[in-house]
Amino acid sequence: MRISYQYKIKPNKEQAEKIDNTLEMLRYQYNYLLAQRVDWYEMNRCPIDRYPLICYLPELKEQPNYYKQKASLTHLKINRPWYKNIHSQVLQEVPKKVEITFDRWLKGDVNGKKSGRPRFKAKGRYKTFTYPQFKLHQFVGNKIILSKIGDIKVIVHRQIPDGFDIKTASVTKKADGYYVTLSLDDKAVTTINPNFDADNIVGIDVGLIDFYVASDNTRIAAPKYLRKAERKLKSAQRKVSRRKKGSNRRKKAIKQLGIRHKKVGDTRKDFHFKIAKTVLDKYDIVAVEKLNIKGLAKTRLAKSINDAGWGQFISILSNKAENAGLKVIPVNSNGTSQECSNCGHKVKKPLSQRMHNCPVCHTSLCRDLNAAINIRNRGAHGLKAQSMSS
Repeated sequence: MRISYQYKIKPNKEQAEKIDNTLEMLRYQYNYLLAQRVDWYEMNRCPIDRYPLICYLPELKEQPNYYKQKASLTHLKINRPWYKNIHSQVLQEVPKKVEITFDRWLKGDVNGKKSGRPRFKAKGRYKTFTYPQFKLHQFVGNKIILSKIGDIKVIVHRQIPDGFDIKTASVTKKADGYYVTLSLDDKAVTTINPNFDADNIVGIDVGLIDFYVASDNTRIAAPKYLRKAERKLKSAQRKVSRRKKGSNRRKKAIKQLGIRHKKVGDTRKDFHFKIAKTVLDKYDIVAVEKLNIKGLAKTRLAKSINDAGWGQFISILSNKAENAGLKVIPVNSNGTSQECSNCGHKVKKPLSQRMHNCPVCHTSLCRDLNAAINIRNRGAHGLKAQSMSS
């Protein structure tokens, strides 16, 4: 089982300067290696449908890949000795990151979804570096040992569980300081819950008025953290726009704006964790809709949908359920609001109509509750089909 713990670190002035210099040098190297790949792609691709019959064919250059770019780091340290101040494995993570970014553009991820064309990192946009091999003895008490940087004080708000090993450590610079994220692993931990009850299932319908409505008619109002913070964010953004570009006052204003945005994100994430715990403490199986959140975020409700953070909530809920030996079942969202949860008759209604009134069985209840019951029924049906096939 893999989990991640994030701690805030308190480097002194010299250590903070080393972290900033490391991030900046890694940014230069990332842009250089990405430029190599983009140049090779632009020089060697051939639009066959538009190519002239008689033309000059340039000599094909050797395609840069992860291993060739990784091998070039040896010459980099000879030509630029200041790169010796970065741990070798931290530096080797850069060509790996370039490889992943470039492949996602051309080939797509494991599901075949492609990302946009990779962009070069502007100053301050490269914020994380990783130690791929990190040991438990390097994190003792309230101190963490980062190679080439030193012993840094850590705010330990929770202890690492017994039996877990530290696999990697990532240092991140955020608006309000520096953080270290530890990836922990314990292969001995089993994820089977002995008290698992397949009949203890609930359906959840997420929304914008109520964050979710459950099939047992429990409701949680949407907190709308971004909407509530808009006035302060607007004021902070106005300060940034009024400062002269490149000035120290503008940098301070940008930092304050970043801190405000981070506070909104952290508050929303904390809310999602608490709601996920509340649901999983009560139920063993949670049925949720498969939503095209990216598509919905392109509509006129984009700000409200992004403020709700459905994707983050479902991800947190799924991870916590897996760690607790419980289940989250995604179901088809088609017609959950239109279909009657009592008799199955389809009752078409616009989004503005918040009540479900069935003319066949005369069922009358809240539209969102009707959808949640349908989601629960579909989840139970899918679970039954899985158990019969196995």
